[in-house]
Amino acid sequence: MTGNQVRGGPAPIIVTALFGRADQAWLDAMRAAHFPPERNQLAAHLTMFHHLPPSAEGELKHRLSEETRGVRGPQAKVAGVMSLGRGVAYRIVSPELTGIRARLAEAFAGLLTPQDAGGWRPHVTVQNKVQPAAARLLLQQLERDFRPREVEVAGLATWWYRGGPWEPLSRHMFA
Repeated sequence: MTGNQVRGGPAPIIVTALFGRADQAWLDAMRAAHFPPERNQLAAHLTMFHHLPPSAEGELKHRLSEETRGVRGPQAKVAGVMSLGRGVAYRIVSPELTGIRARLAEAFAGLLTPQDAGGWRPHVTVQNKVQPAAARLLLQQLERDFRPREVEVAGLATWWYRGGPWEPLSRHMFA
């Protein structure tokens, strides 16, 4: 199989925002504390697109480089806690990052899956795939102690998705 192949066909591309080292460590620790260990295959992440076709690789890398090269990282903050039904996430607010995503969505509009075309709720999942009662309990705990906090968005990244842990494809760091 070539680099972009998955069993049965080409691997889709995922696009995420990358956090600064300290914020990544904090989010990873929250995920490690609350995500079912047998399902926790990924570091904490902020997904911007869940599934772009491998044919978009070259254009996508070019556009991500254009969005980040020489550009200061967007301001962002953890603004709240949100329920995922069977999990909990931190809601991320960043008008600048939302603008980047909107430009990318416009550029790749004909290639977007319904999930990616249907709007964006930026968040970092810290718990998922648990019983709803367990998720409600964590939601209450996190809401009780919650304080908004600024987070550093250090860059954007692309990944091959092959059903398990994601395989790095490219990183595009802000200035």
